[in-house]
Amino acid sequence: MSNEITINGEIYTKKIPPTESAKHVLIRTYSAGVHFGELVRHDGMEVELNNARRIWSWNGANTLSDIAEKGLKNVKESRISLTVKSIILTQAIEIIPLSHIALKSLNEVAEWTV
Repeated sequence: MSNEITINGEIYTKKIPPTESAKHVLIRTYSAGVHFGELVRHDGMEVELNNARRIWSWNGANTLSDIAEKGLKNVKESRISLTVKSIILTQAIEIIPLSHIALKSLNEVAEWTV
């Protein structure tokens, strides 16, 4: 997998500290919201995740960058969907590696069901 991402013609280099996991990522899309999971494939704006969840709302972080780095401080007031085995997102505009702390925090949010 390349260390570069091209978005709208701009090339960005992923910088992942050795203590971070590049496999678990947070994805922001144009129209399908925010998801996190295990990165399987990235091709242009198309991203495939396994064991993915959609973040409907969150409390305890200001931005997606904050979530990806520090996680959520208030998991009880955040809403994250059920886990899906696989999802292909076709309009990914941000791919942010999740820290181990962030992944642990996100996984502590109960699956939001009706």
